[in-house]
Amino acid sequence: MKKLLLSANLLGLGVFLLTSSPAAAEFTPALPETVGMSSERLERLSTVFQQYVSDEKLPGATILVARKGKIPYFKSFGYRDIESRSKLGNDAIFRIASQSKALVSVGVMILQEEGKLLISDPVGKYLPEFKKTSVAEKSDDGFKVVDAIRKITIRDLLTHTAGIGYGGGPGKEKWEEAGITGWYFADRDEPIRETVSRIPSLPFDAQPGEKFVYGYNTDILGALIEVVAEQSLDEFLSDRILRPLGMNDTHFYLPRDKTNRLATVYSSKDEGGLERAPNPGRMVGQGAYVEGPRKSFSGGAGLLSTANDYGRFLQMLLNGGRLGSARILSPPSVKLMTVDHIGDIEFGGSGVGMGLGFSVLKDLGARGTPGAVGEFGWGGAYHSTYWVDPENELVVVYFTQLIPARRVDDHSKLRTLVYQALID
Repeated sequence: MKKLLLSANLLGLGVFLLTSSPAAAEFTPALPETVGMSSERLERLSTVFQQYVSDEKLPGATILVARKGKIPYFKSFGYRDIESRSKLGNDAIFRIASQSKALVSVGVMILQEEGKLLISDPVGKYLPEFKKTSVAEKSDDGFKVVDAIRKITIRDLLTHTAGIGYGGGPGKEKWEEAGITGWYFADRDEPIRETVSRIPSLPFDAQPGEKFVYGYNTDILGALIEVVAEQSLDEFLSDRILRPLGMNDTHFYLPRDKTNRLATVYSSKDEGGLERAPNPGRMVGQGAYVEGPRKSFSGGAGLLSTANDYGRFLQMLLNGGRLGSARILSPPSVKLMTVDHIGDIEFGGSGVGMGLGFSVLKDLGARGTPGAVGEFGWGGAYHSTYWVDPENELVVVYFTQLIPARRVDDHSKLRTLVYQALID
């Protein structure tokens, strides 16, 4: 009986996952045991995440686990919208924030493969305003501005070692005066290229190549893509990544006929429980992804997507740049992206380094959580996360909409529960 029920569920998933893209033949449902996972053990995920919803720690969540190119687990819990009691479905659309960075990083590598740029090139070769930049250094009376010791390269931007933050560094007051702070761009009534053109006039947080500084790096890469490809970023991503991979529900701004699938953003309350984030809100809010100017394509944090779409993108990377008959990158380019590029520069925790667009695991014991060396991944401001584990042929996508997230250990539990379900 259990096998019959699983088969029925998988048939339903198969109907949802059908697509006309060249990559349609891959990334389809499978019984867990056929890909070395336990059906019984995977259900522990369901139990734990349903409890998070019942305890009002999460509004809802979607989990997709793929192994060996197939999907043994794909479930949603809780609500797309708590107030209307609308259930969260596997086709729900989420704000993925910084998970946008991986797609734009792949876009840069596509252009390198076409001979249109080198990641060792100075950014100023394509965006002239970056030929000369400066750095704010702390001083007794606040900060002083000094010249950058060298030109910023495209690889600096890919690894977040260009010294460019989100406007909160030593020169914060200058960034605030310019109106460029925080990762959120959806309400801006100007193209991303215009916003980015003003950034080099502001003092950066560190010298190029000296520190990991998380900030506007990938937004600048998005503007660079527009110049090099002679296309808007949304058109480039659609032509070169989204359509070939069948990522039909990934957008910068939501088409009107899909608004009923957009998950609502909630915030953890200090006293426990959840409250609806403001509408539209800026950063901690619903955002201008439906009602808004629809002009700024933020490569650093602007995309909306589904778990299935994002999983297809990650499976392409796991496959060495291909999904089905759709070839996005060559295997050497993917390998270059998924190794550490920052060496001894301090970054994000023991055993973890930085590749070209995402973190990479260098030392499993130093990190101290389940996984495998070579794993790469990242997260988003709305509490989503993903990782790809090449050794175990594993892709995991976790989407929820919670900002800020307090008193919830779901990311750690998710990782543990996925790996305990592996049986070979």
